[in-house]
This record gives sequence, structure tokens and C-alpha cells, in this order.
Amino acid sequence: MMTGSQKARFAKTLISTILITLLAFLFLFPLIWMIVSSLKPEAQIYRDIGSFKSFLPSLDVGQWGNAYSSLLKRFNVFLYMLNSLLYGLGVTAGSIIVNSLAGYAFSKFRFRGRKLLFNIMIALLVIPGETIIIQKFQITRSLGLLNTPFAVVFPAMAAPFYIYMFKNFFDAISNDVIESAELEGAGMFRIYWRIMLPMAKPAIATVGTLSFIGSWNDYIWPLMVLTDTDKFPLQVAITNINNTQPVYMNQVMAILTLSTIPLILIYVFFQKYLVQGIGASGTGEK
Repeated sequence: MMTGSQKARFAKTLISTILITLLAFLFLFPLIWMIVSSLKPEAQIYRDIGSFKSFLPSLDVGQWGNAYSSLLKRFNVFLYMLNSLLYGLGVTAGSIIVNSLAGYAFSKFRFRGRKLLFNIMIALLVIPGETIIIQKFQITRSLGLLNTPFAVVFPAMAAPFYIYMFKNFFDAISNDVIESAELEGAGMFRIYWRIMLPMAKPAIATVGTLSFIGSWNDYIWPLMVLTDTDKFPLQVAITNINNTQPVYMNQVMAILTLSTIPLILIYVFFQKYLVQGIGASGTGEK
């Protein structure tokens, strides 16, 4: 038989589990409904709304792919997904290189105005990105980058939070490592590339994951700088698809499901590194 303390601990665990399960379902049920609705005929979606059947797919397995096949026949979804993938990979690679270089400079270089520049960068964290989007557009236009992939990728590379994260990781690496490498004749860039960057793998994984997710979900900026529909990323194309008559609810759910699946896979595979990187970013510990 359980003692009083064991019963209290069991009851506390049971209640916590129930509450966490309910909270998880609260966040998951829109996702479940979206996926299930993409596996139903149009009429069945509206017929099942308001009952538990709205969370069940069509009983006819042969109908599960109809919305997806019809969607792919009407729109060039694979092109939009490829555009999003290319933009995301470009932003991810650029973010890792640019922000790690800046973090390396702030951490290991001593130059006049370093503290002032770093404080200004930290202050930028409190400024919403939307407040400078017009200035970003004007700069992009003056450089002649409008309606090119560079207009989507370049402005998204640098971010104050990512620089701060890399700086913290590099601060945790002893300067003795750099001094030893310098004695061996290594230059500062070689030290960065061969020693510092490989030691910041949690930061690389975190910045890479967040950068890709941010690029994949970005809507306003690509919409502003791209005019050629063949260059649209998936998020921008979704709006056009949802406004193209006739609009079918199951096809809308299908395109939303296709846009969500890559993010779910990324989170599943990189969750450990994401949590580790964010957890260590405030302490500089790896």
C-alpha cells in the first residue's frame, strides 16, 4: 500500500499529466483538424463541423489524396516549395556565417568603439522589425535587387539576437586556445573557421533552425520585394491560391498542411539542439 506522501505525489503527477495533456490538445487540435480536413471531400468538411467527426478523416481511404492531387493539378506547388527551400537554405547559411563572424569579432577582438557598437546592437533587439521595413525596402531598391532572390535572402541574414548568441558561446572559449593557435602560425580567420566555429555547434544548430523557420514563414517581406509569381515562396503563393476561384476548403487545408510538414520535421529532428542552444545562449555555457 502507498503511504500518504506517495499518494499525494501520485495525485500531483496525475493531475499534472491531465492538465499538460489538455493543454497540448488545445494547441494541437487546430493542426489535427487541418490535416484531417485535407483528407476529406469538400462537402464532408462542412457536414462534420460541430461534431467529433470533424477530427476524423474520410472513411474511404481512396479519397485521402484527392484534394492533394487536384491542388497539384491547379497550381505549381512544387515550384513554390522549391523557392521557399532555396530561400530558407540561403538565409540559413548566410545567418550562420554573418552572425558568427560578428559574434567572433565582438567576443575576441578589442577595438575602439566595441562596447558602444555592442550596446547599440543590443538596443536593436527592442525595435520591431516592422518599423524599419520601409527603409529596408528603399535600400533594396537602390541596390537594384528587387524581384531577385537576393532581395529575400540578404536582409534576413543578420540579426542582433543571433550575434549575441554566438558572442556568448565564443566568450566561453578560453583565450588560451586562440593564443596556442597563433603560436602555431594560424591567422584570425583560420582560428575562427577551424577552431571557434566547430566549437559552437549548439549555436549553429539553433541559429540555423530559427533562421530557416523564420524564412519559411516569412510573408510580408517577400510579398514586398517580389513581383514575379514564379519566384514567390510558398507562404506568399498560399494567399494567391486561397483567393483563386473556385476556392475549395479541402484544397486550402491541403496546401496549409504541405507548408507545415517541413517545419514539424525540422522541429522533431533539431529539438534537442534548439533547446540546448537557447538554454545556453544566456550563460555562454555549452
